Amino acid sequence: QVMLVESGGGLVQTEGSLRLSCAASGWTFTIDVMGWYRQTPGNQRDLVARISEGGTINYSDSVKGRFTISRDNAKNAVYLQMNSLKPEDTAVYYCNAERRSNWPGSPYWGQGTQVTVSS
Repeated sequence: QVMLVESGGGLVQTEGSLRLSCAASGWTFTIDVMGWYRQTPGNQRDLVARISEGGTINYSDSVKGRFTISRDNAKNAVYLQMNSLKPEDTAVYYCNAERRSNWPGSPYWGQGTQVTVSS
């Protein structure tokens, strides 16, 4: 029903920057909150940042002050500007979209994009 396509991952040195993009297509009218999660091997997928359609934002403590999430509702897109990157930011980053309350079901996920920060 909804497809999320991420782009922008890659290899960067410590203190470098990357910008992730995620574009939604399909039944985008079912989407409320959009965000980014990340996962390293053997660990759970953790929230990085999320933004509601109205612009309410939440960040994980580990990225506050370094990462900025933004959203373009007209383009059904969400972005993650990552600055001052650290080796511990290395992970697969997944775009996420939560459904509106009147469209029950599992959240939508992108296929993931690898971010590697070298020391």
